[in-house]
Amino acid sequence: MSTHEKHDFDLFVIGAGSGGVRAARIAAGHGARVGICEESRVGGTCVIRGCVPKKLLVYASHFAEEFEDAHGFGWTVEAARFSWPRLLRAKDAEIDRLNRVYIRLLMESGVTLYPRRGTLIGPHAIRLGEQVVTAGHILIATGGRPWRPDLPGIEHAITSDEAFQLQDLPPRVAVVGGGFIACEFAGIFNGLGAEVTQIYRGDAVLRGFDGDVRRVVGDELRKKGIDLKLATDVARITRTDPGLELELQDGQRVMADQVLYATGRVPNVRGLGLEEVGVAVRADGRVVVDELSRTSVDHIYAVGDVTSRVNLTPVAIYEGHAFADTVFGGWERPVNHEFVPSAVFSQPPVGTVGYSEEDAVHHVGAVDIYLAEFQPMKHTLSGRDEKMMMKLVVESATQEVVGVHIVGPDAPEIVQGFAVAVKSGLTKEQFDSTIGIHPTAAEELVTMRKPVRSHG
Repeated sequence: MSTHEKHDFDLFVIGAGSGGVRAARIAAGHGARVGICEESRVGGTCVIRGCVPKKLLVYASHFAEEFEDAHGFGWTVEAARFSWPRLLRAKDAEIDRLNRVYIRLLMESGVTLYPRRGTLIGPHAIRLGEQVVTAGHILIATGGRPWRPDLPGIEHAITSDEAFQLQDLPPRVAVVGGGFIACEFAGIFNGLGAEVTQIYRGDAVLRGFDGDVRRVVGDELRKKGIDLKLATDVARITRTDPGLELELQDGQRVMADQVLYATGRVPNVRGLGLEEVGVAVRADGRVVVDELSRTSVDHIYAVGDVTSRVNLTPVAIYEGHAFADTVFGGWERPVNHEFVPSAVFSQPPVGTVGYSEEDAVHHVGAVDIYLAEFQPMKHTLSGRDEKMMMKLVVESATQEVVGVHIVGPDAPEIVQGFAVAVKSGLTKEQFDSTIGIHPTAAEELVTMRKPVRSHG
């Protein structure tokens, strides 16, 4: 008996975020009968409550500095006022539009959408409320969710999910965490006029990033007026008449009107039925998969943040596409997670691809480090005290560029192009033989002549 006769669908996807939607559309394009379910809004974390609305808020938060910088270029900007409700209405309208686009893309691909929660009840069966459907293959693409520690008063804190829906801009915000989400929201609230305190238990923000990136971002956050408190953590949160009082482990006290916890995300697997059907899950919730996104149960696959491989939207899309090509397109496509570029839309932003200086010595051995720090050209007239940092990590033996790290204006846009070079294994000599575009910041990456240090 064929799959077409035996099951309702050839593929059923649980979760209609970036990875799930891409997998569903590509599989349908290969001729599969595809169903997908989503308990929230189609589009997932990135579109609905993540990268897209975040970057819109980042754009909004830049204008205060732009108005200030304009003075140095001869402009007079008077009586600029900001309205948080107007920004949120504009943001919500754009998210609504994208949500409709995603739904239309599924419909046009012939995918059947179930707007409800799905749970596994067997290796080929999914419960959707009162209904049960079966599928030859099942894809788990339920993403991640914010995590908060259990401490006294944590119920008074919000996460990034709620931050996008605040009715008013809080005058004082405490951001707890040092990762990219924490740094981004600290910059957003600070740029929009709030008094921001950022609290992180580590000795530098952006753990896992290159050391020079961490140093420069921390310095710049402070220059912009964020009260960055490192090497301490929150012990308790208490609601008082003047606002929320945070008692830190080192005895300091911080007053805030809103406390945002950005202390990490965990796979969204609660109540999904994975363990009941035998899908191997690690202690932190991540679904265990191989390079073809196969779980421990035949015909059940997983992609995106729920697998906690590289938790980035384009990676989830790539994994979903590769899965559909492998299973339904007759083209085996293992996913390679090496040299994945990423960005932090902090202020200033970060763009990075490849190994950090600290990790490179463990992965490739001896390395040469090229580093430049300078004032962006714009600020020669604006007068703003802001530094830009550019860095190359080069494998000594082969002279391949194995890391590019940038902090400063347009860093993510610059790194996207250089990521192609790093992924392609280009050498420092090939970088040097490329003529720069003048005057740009990016030209610095092809004009660095002498390493500042070497390891190994």
